[in-house]
Amino acid sequence: MKKSEISQEINLERRRFVGAAAMTIAAAQFGMIGSAEAQASNANQASATTIKPGTHTSFGPLKQIDAGLLNIGYAEDGPASGQAVILLHGWPYDIHSYVDVAPILASAGYRVVVPYLRGYGSTTFLSSSTMRNAQQSAVALDIIALMDALKIQKAIVAGFDWGARTADIMAVLWPERCRAIVSVGGYLIGSPAANQVPYPPAPTLAFWYQYYFATEIGRLGYQKYLHDFAKLIWQTSSPKWNFDDATFERSAASLNNPDHVAITIHNYRWRIGLADGERKYDDLEERLAALPVVAVPAITMEGDSNGAIHAPSTAYRNKFSGKYEYRLITGGVGHNLPQEAPDVFAKAVVDVAGY
Repeated sequence: MKKSEISQEINLERRRFVGAAAMTIAAAQFGMIGSAEAQASNANQASATTIKPGTHTSFGPLKQIDAGLLNIGYAEDGPASGQAVILLHGWPYDIHSYVDVAPILASAGYRVVVPYLRGYGSTTFLSSSTMRNAQQSAVALDIIALMDALKIQKAIVAGFDWGARTADIMAVLWPERCRAIVSVGGYLIGSPAANQVPYPPAPTLAFWYQYYFATEIGRLGYQKYLHDFAKLIWQTSSPKWNFDDATFERSAASLNNPDHVAITIHNYRWRIGLADGERKYDDLEERLAALPVVAVPAITMEGDSNGAIHAPSTAYRNKFSGKYEYRLITGGVGHNLPQEAPDVFAKAVVDVAGY
């Protein structure tokens, strides 16, 4: 199949509504999940841990470090000598997506690092003149710079939403830095050119915020109603997650970062070709536009009640050439899988570490 055809297929599938996709995946993957559970039964204590979501509400004191273009705020847990795990959040969430995952992994001996992405929390740009750029390669380079600053040569990288895309990108551009990845939503690498394909009405409606952000009134609206906007995305992306106000407010505070609106708007405009990236990233973006295969060990996951646009696993299975497993997580789990099902997410990290 030609690259352009693969790109169109993946991007079209990614934009189909959750209902039909989830039912299809559930039927196809039911037996696989049972097999995966059996195979992982001898994994270490993190695999067996059952933790109620919301058990933890905070990390220890956060840390700051200069890394690349940023001063990055991050949480850290576990022994410094442990195998490194980097947990990456998405939009419009923050490090609290991993507030229950991190202690599970730390207790199992992993060194866990949970950074705020650019435009979130206490992560700030070192220079006021740096472009507030959120194209996919720039975000991934931030994490490589963080690993360099923390002297982490190789890590398991796990994430959802923007974080999953970043894990995928790191795995294909810098496989020597990735021990393995866990990617909620599967293969999320794309390009502005691939997103020029016109979509049917249903997926277009589901991507309403992308088109809203393409307008100036959308930027102003997001800035003015930031809190309400984020809460709506949480509700629609995880329709069966009954999070309380305190849980939402802990994460919503990170959106008050002075660069958050600019970063968010640039990301979504860049994706559909309405905003330029930076020429220094052209080579990386050209490589990503070819939709390279992930060769490092990988587990992809999906919640059975994910209300955000996502692809069925069949659409991206051939994009993973190393040891690989797909897991459908049942029980009403939505888009913010690590916070809604922390024990299951931690188990995936432990299992992929053993691949």
